[in-house]
Amino acid sequence: MRIVLGVSGGIAAYKACLLLRLLKEAGHDVTVIPTAAALHFVGAPTWAALSGKPVADDVWTRVEDVPHVRLGKSADLVIVAPATADLLAKAAHGLADDLLTNTLLTARCPVVLAPAMHTEMWQHPATVANVATLRERGVHVLDPDSGRLTGVDTGPGRLPEPEHIADFALGVAGADRSAPLAGRKVVVSAGGTREPIDPVRYLGNRSSGKQGYALAEVAAQRGAAVTLVSVNATLPVPPAVEVVEVETTLELQEAVTAAARDADVVVMAAAPADFRPAAYADHKIKKSGSGTGLDLDLVENPDIVRGLVDARGEGRTPFIVSFAAETGDASGSVMEHARAKFARKGSDLQVVNEVGPGVTFGQDSATIRILRRDGGDENVIGPADKRTLASAVWDAIQDQIETV
Repeated sequence: MRIVLGVSGGIAAYKACLLLRLLKEAGHDVTVIPTAAALHFVGAPTWAALSGKPVADDVWTRVEDVPHVRLGKSADLVIVAPATADLLAKAAHGLADDLLTNTLLTARCPVVLAPAMHTEMWQHPATVANVATLRERGVHVLDPDSGRLTGVDTGPGRLPEPEHIADFALGVAGADRSAPLAGRKVVVSAGGTREPIDPVRYLGNRSSGKQGYALAEVAAQRGAAVTLVSVNATLPVPPAVEVVEVETTLELQEAVTAAARDADVVVMAAAPADFRPAAYADHKIKKSGSGTGLDLDLVENPDIVRGLVDARGEGRTPFIVSFAAETGDASGSVMEHARAKFARKGSDLQVVNEVGPGVTFGQDSATIRILRRDGGDENVIGPADKRTLASAVWDAIQDQIETV
């Protein structure tokens, strides 16, 4: 695959050397286009030696080859890492004053931008608007990592790790093994529902949506067309993912059911409430002062997974993955409750995790168990970060759908 690797002028330019090596070792033809500012951080000889190709940052070098048009038109993938605030602004507004920005204008292939800058610059309204504009046009803009920045500063703005950039970029370009879900439509739900009691209060749960968002990101990176039904989550939207926002269990059911009609896989990672108030008070309920408390009449919410399973046709499409967030109690262990739930729901795969205060919900890492409908061995994964867990879940899904 012919890849253009753009490098703009940030301190993280040195990390692009490792990204270049990863792309080359994967067998791809890589042309590096640094900006003039990037060459202050890493010189042209380094890029030329690692890529095996001459390096230029202006449109005048070998002008007879018309490089400002040729490179973009002939590329199968364009990656810019790091992408500075200046580069994002130029790309969003169609400015083209050097070879890299001209190439971005002429490219008709997937474009992946990996931002790196100080937190204040990333969160500035101008940058936020530029990123939104680029994503609306179909450009894949990764969110930066959080951590140590230049000097003593910390926060969101770190360049994502080169391995992550390479995996994601090759996935969206449909390269080799990195896009095993290409051509598949996937629905993922994430977050926790809220069942309103009155205009102020609701019944909810501790789910942050982190696992579901990681599942959506990995599916997109592997080439799937992803619809993410987001339930009260306040997380960055993964690149190349369509988001539908809902609040209640009934809204979640409606959105997932609609999206599942032509889906190949549905992953129900959201945490829907089992119950909702039977009646909604259109005013804030006041304390009586009597100390007697408040009685709430609750009704059961529908079982969304069971409904999806019952609605499937003879072809058993879509493939359905349920989640079981369980605690043990006097009547059984976590796994005993999870297996009983698996039997009731009839899904094809079930992901089990133990939950509680400070366990799984809202955390960056967890341990999961994967149960298969065909009675295959129970897989235990973790403790690991939620992106690693998401990859393991998709590995298990792919193993199943490829045999159907």
